Amino acid sequence: MSRHVFRTPITLRKRVAEVKSSSVAVRPPRPALLALSLAVVWLAGCSIKPVPFTDAERVQTAQTDRTSMFAQQQPVTGPITLDEAMARAIRYNLDHRLKMMEEALAQKQLDLSNFDLLPKLTAQAGYTTRNHPLASSSTDVFTNEQSLAPSYSTDKNDRTADLGFSWNLLDFGVSYYEAKEQADHVLVLEQRRRKVVQLMMQQVREAYWQATGAQRLRDRIAPLLAQAGAALDDSRQAQRENLRSPLDTLNYQHALLDLMRQLEEIRDQLEEAKPRLASLMNLEPGKDYTLAPPTDFAAPSFDMPIDQMEETALERRPELVEASYNERISVNETHKAMAKLLPGIELDLGTHYDSNSFLVYNAWRAAGISVSWNLLNVLNVKNIRGMADAQLEVAKTQRLALSMAVLTQVHVARSELAAKQRQFDLLKQMNDVDQQILEHTHNATEATAQGKLEEIRAATGAMMSELRLYQSYGELENAYGQMLATLGLDPIPDTVSGHDLGTLEQSIDEEQRRWAALGSANGGKTQ
Repeated sequence: MSRHVFRTPITLRKRVAEVKSSSVAVRPPRPALLALSLAVVWLAGCSIKPVPFTDAERVQTAQTDRTSMFAQQQPVTGPITLDEAMARAIRYNLDHRLKMMEEALAQKQLDLSNFDLLPKLTAQAGYTTRNHPLASSSTDVFTNEQSLAPSYSTDKNDRTADLGFSWNLLDFGVSYYEAKEQADHVLVLEQRRRKVVQLMMQQVREAYWQATGAQRLRDRIAPLLAQAGAALDDSRQAQRENLRSPLDTLNYQHALLDLMRQLEEIRDQLEEAKPRLASLMNLEPGKDYTLAPPTDFAAPSFDMPIDQMEETALERRPELVEASYNERISVNETHKAMAKLLPGIELDLGTHYDSNSFLVYNAWRAAGISVSWNLLNVLNVKNIRGMADAQLEVAKTQRLALSMAVLTQVHVARSELAAKQRQFDLLKQMNDVDQQILEHTHNATEATAQGKLEEIRAATGAMMSELRLYQSYGELENAYGQMLATLGLDPIPDTVSGHDLGTLEQSIDEEQRRWAALGSANGGKTQ
């Protein structure tokens, strides 16, 4: 019987080992190594370093900013009335424009928050390529030997595309309360803009009348200084000629120099008034302009009963309205915190495509629903509720404290307006007396050095008295503006037909007349 020798075939495991060893033996080509080295060197040289602005860039930025600050403004073509000064401040003041931009930005953020409420629609596409097929084999669990030949079911080049629609109910609830908070934040910024406008109108009133005094007194200082300088020269000439007693001459010169110092102080104060008003109106610094104030001092009055003033302030003050919105934001913050404790339910619906030739269906649609819940959040419910309740109580207490401060401000503003009115009446009487003294002194002046001193002293005193009168009236107007701001009364209505200067001036005048009818039984202020 012949003995047959059978050659044992190579097992699958050996073939897999050979494939793996051949794969290990593969080395990347030299061009690939060169490209990798160049990429590493390039990335190492891409470190970021500080790059300061050059002098030319800073000069260009300064020129651009200077042009932008005064661009698109209606030029001054004539004397400026008080209503026009207020209209220019509302229309062109940079602080007010900044608040308007912040309010517009908050509105854009609200639009984005509303968009977050929508479901997510995601489109995705991709392409992959491999140098070897995505092959794999299987191993028997019991024998730990190869059970299947290595195989693959994916192409080397593969293209995919997906269009998915998903909606998470928990995210929707959180986004809903965040959008409500953002909506209240828009209203908060609106109240802050109202506050800026009210304070700005208060400043414009005071600065306008101070600038009016500067305009009327500025041309009278130089002749008076020249007269005092001539008298000082005459006195020094008499001193050199020993025409009078040295002590009398020095006392006379000291009095003249003191009057000249007072005149210089007045001129310094006057020089600051018009630039301050120009800043509020956003006029270019150094640009001269003329004011057209009323011919007389129409003293403002506000005779609304105190209980009605308190009620008006509590209803209209921007700070209190803002505090109410903040309280509502705290409530929504509580709701948002509680919503995060609920389970998350997500709905998915999509269509998919895969170019893999081994697939039976290259395109398909799928739908699903999933629920997730962090059970540990349940243990934190008490702490979250406690923090939310405490935050709400803080907001309520802040609003109550602010209400008390507003009521106090109403009484203080009313008393200050009355005090400024009394001070203005006294200074007006003093100014009348000083003007009469100047007239009598001028008529009785003789052509002597002593007579010149008395006339210069009387003229200086009359000018200082008139300057204090304008300053006092400016303070009275400031107190009146503070009274309006304390009550939360706006300089323009809530709705204005246009934003040009003419329309704003007309709206300001109509609103002031409405304030006068509201706050004074005798007609009040109608300028």
